[in-house]
Amino acid sequence: MKILITSGGTTEAIDRVRGITNHSTGQLGKTVAETFLENHHHVTLITTKTALKPNPHHHLTLIIIETVSDLLKVMKEEIPKHDAIIHSMAVSDYTPVYMTDISELEKHSPEQLISKTNSENKISSSSDYQVLFLKKTPKIISLIKKWNPSIFLIGFKLLVEVSEQELLDVAKSSLRQNKADIIVANDLSQIKDNQHHAYIVDADGQEKVNSKKAIAQKLYERITQHA
Repeated sequence: MKILITSGGTTEAIDRVRGITNHSTGQLGKTVAETFLENHHHVTLITTKTALKPNPHHHLTLIIIETVSDLLKVMKEEIPKHDAIIHSMAVSDYTPVYMTDISELEKHSPEQLISKTNSENKISSSSDYQVLFLKKTPKIISLIKKWNPSIFLIGFKLLVEVSEQELLDVAKSSLRQNKADIIVANDLSQIKDNQHHAYIVDADGQEKVNSKKAIAQKLYERITQHA
């Protein structure tokens, strides 16, 4: 099988030296990729420069991206070529549009300010307060089934310090909205060095797992059973 995996966290530029980054080590994506490689499947791993990666393997293709825009372009090309996707990357929900001194708000409307850009320059650090305008990025998971209706889609949902019921409800909503086959539901407070509590959620219910290795094994089983 041809498996597509995304891992790590995207970075959106504020200017030439600053950015907003989604913190993700890529450890889970690495573990999932290794599980499929050990079982002789072809893996394409879309990841970032700083994320953890498997050792080189003749069945492994690495694609390095940085921004949501990069990810969108690459996934649109790769999705039709693969049998399954495990979309575990921490994707930025917003991207910077313009950053300015707070005093500029008194002189210009927000519409006038956001029509500018400072991504090519370094913003001055002389002001005590700055205002950063953001715009929403495309929800890439919602496009996957449009690009390849037959692909087996596994998405991830990460919340922070919520009840088990809320976590499961949000995961089930994502499952329906994105026409996903599985959503892996995580609570950041339940993820530590040697622990990763998560729920494998599908149309039939949910299954709890307690480590990255267990998540990888369950996803491997579900995908290969589906095939």
